[in-house]
Amino acid sequence: MTQEADAVAPATAFRMAIVDDDGTKPCDDECRWSALMVSAQSGNEANYRQLLQELSVVIHRYLLRRFGHHHFIEDCVQESLVAIHQARHTYDRRRLFRPWLFAIVRHKSIDTLRKQRSHERTVDQQREMLSLHAQMAEAEGLENGAMRDNFINALSPQYRDAITLTKLDGLTTAEAAARLRISESALKVRIHRGINRLRRLIEADAL
Repeated sequence: MTQEADAVAPATAFRMAIVDDDGTKPCDDECRWSALMVSAQSGNEANYRQLLQELSVVIHRYLLRRFGHHHFIEDCVQESLVAIHQARHTYDRRRLFRPWLFAIVRHKSIDTLRKQRSHERTVDQQREMLSLHAQMAEAEGLENGAMRDNFINALSPQYRDAITLTKLDGLTTAEAAARLRISESALKVRIHRGINRLRRLIEADAL
């Protein structure tokens, strides 16, 4: 095929994809999306908007099938569309569109899930600390710190230091980790375990 004929091919495929006034069946999604992307790469904004609108629906359905109804699905759709926009120049019309598309979607869905799980862990830790404060307040009224200190002193040194530095002295996890010469992730594990241990001590004292 000559270079001129090769350049015309995407436009021809695009016309096949959107013109069906004569009752003929339009090209399937693979052909249409490929043609729309090639057209978009050439600067056709209208075709690009149409492509993104169609892909938004397809990505949403794909994620629902994989993960079910979750509040982070819409965030994942938007992240995928941004990634498609950033990578649009990498699409090669000689290759199938779907594998290119869903490689991006899978990557962004994994990334979004990791962020979601990290956020959920943070929320869980905050809830645990609020619950702990409520139990300690009920146990001693927080009018003096003697009982609180007794509970904390009953912990092993690694848990006691982690909770004291972050929850009582007000250091960030990064600052406390540096003070203890451990990684930030290791410090978070100590805080989490220490809070669980404190909860058990308070509950046992209330019996």
